[in-house]
Amino acid sequence: MKTLIAVAGISVALHAGMTAVSAQSPSHPKAGASVSASPAAALRQDMRKLWTDHVVWTHAYTVAALGDQPDAPAAANRLMKNQEDIGNAVGKIYGAAAGQQLTTLLKEHISIAVDLIKAAKAGDKAGQQAADAKWQQNGVAIADFLSKANPHWPRATLVDLMKGHLSTTTNVVVARLNKKWDEDVRAYDEVYRHILMMSDALSDGIAKQFPEKFGG
Repeated sequence: MKTLIAVAGISVALHAGMTAVSAQSPSHPKAGASVSASPAAALRQDMRKLWTDHVVWTHAYTVAALGDQPDAPAAANRLMKNQEDIGNAVGKIYGAAAGQQLTTLLKEHISIAVDLIKAAKAGDKAGQQAADAKWQQNGVAIADFLSKANPHWPRATLVDLMKGHLSTTTNVVVARLNKKWDEDVRAYDEVYRHILMMSDALSDGIAKQFPEKFGG
């Protein structure tokens, strides 16, 4: 069973009061008081914030939807807002049209993921397979879009990163459906570790593409 989301995105908002976080650290990003962080470090921090929001609200929605909790719609709305945030960040570097295009792709991605969860929970295998096919196609479209925007993001690399995100997210959903709570905890740790690695790869690509903005 394959469930939930692969998304990709770019953050370009620079906050002088944020500190860099190590690429290997699995801890949540923290705002700091340092004013000496380089533009590249601030970019990486902001990228991690966007992706942290993504996995946190994806998990919140998964828990609520699979548990028939009343907060599922609110979590879904917040997850959609994250896709707007990602698109807006892209627009600040690649133009408003590009940002809107990515937002559209990401919101479609979320909508398909919601259908996947509903089908999986209901045991509707045909519906799940149909949604999964659309989901995979959408993921490739996102990879194509990003790889064309930045020569430092090879398409094959993006596809691999997104597959990794799909796999780790699916492990969380499967563990929760099977009520294997210890596995659920381990799976969430892994999806979070992977998303930080993915966000760092994206921010590193931006810094290489625009050294005059993100040098140092």
